[in-house]
Amino acid sequence: MPQIVLVHPQIPPNTGNIARTCAATGTELHLVGPLGFEISDRYLKRAGLDYWPYVKLHHHESLEAFKALYQQRGGRLLGFSVRGSLNYVNFEYQANDWLLFGSETTGLPSDVLSDCDATLYIPMKEQNVRSLNLSVSVAVSLFEARRRLGYLE
Repeated sequence: MPQIVLVHPQIPPNTGNIARTCAATGTELHLVGPLGFEISDRYLKRAGLDYWPYVKLHHHESLEAFKALYQQRGGRLLGFSVRGSLNYVNFEYQANDWLLFGSETTGLPSDVLSDCDATLYIPMKEQNVRSLNLSVSVAVSLFEARRRLGYLE
C-alpha cells in the first residue's frame, strides 16, 4: 500500500488531519524533520482527535534517516508539487510507492524532487491559486492511488 511522507511539515493541524486520513485508510505516515512543531503539540493532537493509536507513525529526524528506511524497503518516490510533470490522475501507481509532500510554505526541496522517480501535480483551474491545502492534497492523492490500485472496494 502506498505510504505518505511529509518532508518538513510546518502546521500542526494539517499534519493532524493527514494523520487522521492515514488512520482511516491504514496508511503509514512518515514525518521527516526538522518539523515546524513538536510531536506532542496540542494542535497536532487535537486535529488527529482520538485516532492517534491507529496511526502507523514514523518520525525521521532527517532526510538521510528517512532515505535509509526507504532504501531498505524499496519502492518509488513520487514527489507531489505544483511544478510536477505528470497529472496525478493519469499516473500508474504501484503498491510500494512513497507519496512525498513538502512543507506548506516551500513545498518539496529541489534536491528531494530530483531524487524522485516521478513528480506529480494536482490540476487546478484557477491559475491565481498557488496551491491546495496540504491535508487536501494528501487526501486527494492518497485516495486516487488507492482507487487505481483497487483498495477502495
